[in-house]
Amino acid sequence: MSAHNHVRRPATAPDDDADLARWDDDGAPPAQPRSSPAAWLRVGAELGDRLVALSGRQDLLVTCRPGTRSGAPAAYFPGLAEIEFDARLFAPLQPYEIHPRIVGDEERYPAAWGVLVHEAAHAAHSVWEPPAEAEARVVEAALLLEESRAEGAHLVRRPTDRKYLRTSARTLVMPDIATPSFRGIEQAAGAAALILGRRDAGILDAGETKAVADLCQQVLGADLLATLTGIWTAAHQCSDHDATTMLAHARNWCDALDTAAPALPVPADLTDLLSGAVGVVHDSMAANDAADLAAHVAAANAVAARSRARAQDRAQQAGRRRQAAAVAKSVFNSRGTTVSPDGTPAPYGNPITGTRKPTTAEQSAAARLSRALRAAAYRERTEERTTSPTPPGRLNMRAALARDAQRAAGSIPTAEPFTHTRRRNSTTPPLRVGIAVDVSASMSAACRPVASAAWIVARAAALTDPDSRTATIAYDMHLTALTRPTHRAPDQVTQFKANGGSHNLGDAIDALDHGLDLGRPGAGRLLVIVTDARYCSDETAQAVTRIERLTAAGCAVLQLTLTTQSLHLPGTTLLHLPRPSSAPAAIAQAATEAIRKTR
Repeated sequence: MSAHNHVRRPATAPDDDADLARWDDDGAPPAQPRSSPAAWLRVGAELGDRLVALSGRQDLLVTCRPGTRSGAPAAYFPGLAEIEFDARLFAPLQPYEIHPRIVGDEERYPAAWGVLVHEAAHAAHSVWEPPAEAEARVVEAALLLEESRAEGAHLVRRPTDRKYLRTSARTLVMPDIATPSFRGIEQAAGAAALILGRRDAGILDAGETKAVADLCQQVLGADLLATLTGIWTAAHQCSDHDATTMLAHARNWCDALDTAAPALPVPADLTDLLSGAVGVVHDSMAANDAADLAAHVAAANAVAARSRARAQDRAQQAGRRRQAAAVAKSVFNSRGTTVSPDGTPAPYGNPITGTRKPTTAEQSAAARLSRALRAAAYRERTEERTTSPTPPGRLNMRAALARDAQRAAGSIPTAEPFTHTRRRNSTTPPLRVGIAVDVSASMSAACRPVASAAWIVARAAALTDPDSRTATIAYDMHLTALTRPTHRAPDQVTQFKANGGSHNLGDAIDALDHGLDLGRPGAGRLLVIVTDARYCSDETAQAVTRIERLTAAGCAVLQLTLTTQSLHLPGTTLLHLPRPSSAPAAIAQAATEAIRKTR
């Protein structure tokens, strides 16, 4: 068995000289190098603060200084409620660089933290006390079994500490196997208990410990190894206070070794063989831990990258909203002027030629569209039925008889014979329609029908719902508002001409989107683009980006074309109109369908 023992019984008396040196400050300490024992007092105190969460105990003291009284890297003294900690575990860090009180600082010294977690497991779970008359060899065997039992119990309570328990196995356990205090069969059995016991406790992986498992089976034999495996597996099920059962398992351990020892030849180089096998386990653990760390870092980097991308996307969206607001403010000005892409008034290029009174046919078309929109927006009342054992409500005789039968049988009545129906009116969705008409020279045939359609839609929307709004923008390189997103319908039909050049559909969509909230659910939303789509690649890309954003938000986008040579803007529903005069009817039908689909 290994000579290493982390639970010191009986308690060792403190070193008085060390304690005196530790407190020899009387309020004015002399200047000391930062690596002196006194400089580690703060580190020990902060480790003690974190130990409360690790062990669940508040009565423990952590003493941290270079070197330890026990000679081990760390040890737990139950009688003193103290954990002794070797400051050299933090190498090469100096005490002023170590701040255990800060959660996450332990990632900088995983070896030292792993040792602390191991000792915390002992402090929390190694609470059974062997009787004074117990045989020393049996107690030693019980403490050997306690190593993996305490760590397994800690892992159940704090599963996230597994990586630190693995680190402590490399730091505390594996170096001791190379310098055992026992020889022969007990040495191999101790290595099996320390390595394979941690495997069965869930701390080490089976693939990592294969080298030690194969060597122990070769030295101990399959039968003895199976017996010892059953003993430490049973010990893992013991409660923290069950000293009797732990000592019974330890007695079985000693008896099994005594029975099998005479028949088992011991290799002369057993220590070297065990050291080699443990070295293989160590390297395998290190490789797996490095792979896990790399995967964790990659996952953390991916999360950080997604977070940065979301933040950047939010910033871009905010920038787009600000830009759209500025464009809408400049386009829907009270003066009716044409604006350039930067929002400044354009010195020329206003396509508006005047206004006229709506015709009787246009007024009739607006009235018909208004009736169609109201019919499409109508929603049936919702009904909610509830039952109760007492009025008000309509009496259900079947439920009433069932309730009487339950009461006559002496049981608690559960039937609820009264039914109440609550009817609620559903809200009628408003309408949002934005029309963007291309006024480049190739679209002159669309001017009259689109002007008529803009007035008809605006008039019908105002008659349908006071919250409905429409707007129309004429665009080439500049933008001009033909109708504005107000709750009142225009009195006159705005006439315009098409003799512009280039195209600025992207800004026109931004202005309509901001002015009408086309990207916000809760209303029937429609964007109509009247164009032949003969744009350069940059103009098309800017327009398609806005169209995709609106369609993703649930806004219907319709493209009306007047010639067969027109191109299709991706993301839109293309509708070819051989007769320009049919444009008002097509827009009205699309608006009716948009409000009908609104939920």
